[in-house]
Amino acid sequence: MGPEFSRRAGLILATAAVFSVALSASGQTGQSMPAPPPAATAPANEQPSGPTRPLSVDEAVQLALEHNLNIQVERLSPQIYDLSIARARGNWVPQASTTIQNYSQTSPVASVLAGGQNSVNNAQFSTNIGLNQLLPWGGSYSVGWDNFRQTTNNFFQSVNPLLQSSLALNYTQPLLRNFGIDATREQLLVSSKNREISDVQLRQTVVQTVRAVKDAYWDLSYAINSLKVQQESLQLAQESLSDNEKRVRIGTMAPIDVVQAQSEVASREEAVIVAQAQIKQTEDQLRVLILDPNTPDFWDVNLEPTDSPAFQNQAIDVDSAVRNAMAKRTDLIQAQKSIEANDVDIRYFHNQTLPDVNAQVNYGVVGLGGTNIVREQNGLEFGQIISETSNGFGSVLGDLAHAAYPNWSFGVTIGYPIGRSTAEASLAQARLEDQQAKVQLKNLQLQVAAQVREAAREVNTGLQRVNSSRAARELAEKQLDAEQKKFNAGMSTNFQVFQAQRDLSSARNDEIQAILAYNKAVVDFETVQEASLAGNGGNIVIGGQNNQNGIGVGTGLGTGAGTGTGTTGTRPSGTGPGTGPGGPQ
Repeated sequence: MGPEFSRRAGLILATAAVFSVALSASGQTGQSMPAPPPAATAPANEQPSGPTRPLSVDEAVQLALEHNLNIQVERLSPQIYDLSIARARGNWVPQASTTIQNYSQTSPVASVLAGGQNSVNNAQFSTNIGLNQLLPWGGSYSVGWDNFRQTTNNFFQSVNPLLQSSLALNYTQPLLRNFGIDATREQLLVSSKNREISDVQLRQTVVQTVRAVKDAYWDLSYAINSLKVQQESLQLAQESLSDNEKRVRIGTMAPIDVVQAQSEVASREEAVIVAQAQIKQTEDQLRVLILDPNTPDFWDVNLEPTDSPAFQNQAIDVDSAVRNAMAKRTDLIQAQKSIEANDVDIRYFHNQTLPDVNAQVNYGVVGLGGTNIVREQNGLEFGQIISETSNGFGSVLGDLAHAAYPNWSFGVTIGYPIGRSTAEASLAQARLEDQQAKVQLKNLQLQVAAQVREAAREVNTGLQRVNSSRAARELAEKQLDAEQKKFNAGMSTNFQVFQAQRDLSSARNDEIQAILAYNKAVVDFETVQEASLAGNGGNIVIGGQNNQNGIGVGTGLGTGAGTGTGTTGTRPSGTGPGTGPGGPQ
């Protein structure tokens, strides 16, 4: 009985000591046991206001290709420039004309030879059919067929009515100026370059839109994962609060520690609310890029990413990427095509400095018919009609068909300015602008190479960040586990446990963000080989001297103005790429 009695007595004394310490602590703090605090719970997630649409990243890209408004705008540009080309070719379309005219004239007579007439009446009905055309090689022709029937009461008219038909053919061929190229051909070539640039611009818009869609998709996925991390962190704080409340009730913890736990819960509730708002914001950014705004539930449908930002190590070949960018970058291609258009200008202006030498060939035939009147003649006096011979219109056409009365001519005309012409000044300016454009192209190529190398470094940096953040998250998990065990053993404090929880939440967010940044860096590395990451900066205006619709093309590496519209009307100077500074990326 002795040992058993001693053990029970020791247990009673230990219990009394615990209660004594608890009462003493309560007395020293001057606080009584607080009323149980209201249960802190995580704020409820916003309930979807519309249907939920599961969405993979590939599906998001496909939807953007179908519905994105920027892509739809750029898809119209090639069609617009197809019409510009058709308009230029329209200068070579034959032009036909028809004229029908009825003419009548009554004139007084002031001559003794009028045969006693007081007035002379002339009437004529005429028709004309014409055809003219500018030919693709610079020549031009015109064909005219004239017919008329004339009647008169003039006593001395020997053919009345008079029928006449004539056919005239004219051809003019430039021999120097406008021989290899002229205004129409220059306009057509420049319009064709504009058409090619519009194709490049469409590809650039598609590439940049795909990049924007992927970035928005991963941002939404990150926001959802970040919300989960904040909710897990809130749950840990709630569990700590619940444990602390139990400890206060049994007297093993000071009531002030519950207040600290409540503050931590409230802080993490705020983080959850912010994370929920971030999801809505990134969701709107994605929906604007991929959904058709005409759908009735455009703002109500909830996008649910089915792909998570996964870490997959990508092999980076910088030299190959730079070579690929030099061959495929849309801004480089646009700059090169602008130089090609400038070469067209130089060729045109050089041709305009040549003498204007034109060969001209004219050929025509005439047919005559009607009623031939023969009168009696006595000296200078004419008497009664003694005979009439009629030739109808068929006979007139027969004269034309057999070239009964031909006429032709051949000649050369020469024209040249005296002194310095405007074409020579325009040629000199176009050559200088061509040199400038080529230097700017080299500068742009240098910037593109630097941009590709920078994108490659971002991928490598992202890889290192993922590895580092992953290790930090694993260590934070171990630190929290150790701190929790120390706290349970009475060797740590609430503050240290909450700090370890915050560190773990931050580490988890950092890891997710590092994976997101790595994936976006890979997307940027793929995009930068085809298009600028920052949009259009400077402008390239291609609108040759006779081109009425120029096209504005941005080639700057910084953010800046988008595509523009070239000037309308004559442009005496050449064109060249602009590499405006743009804004920071």
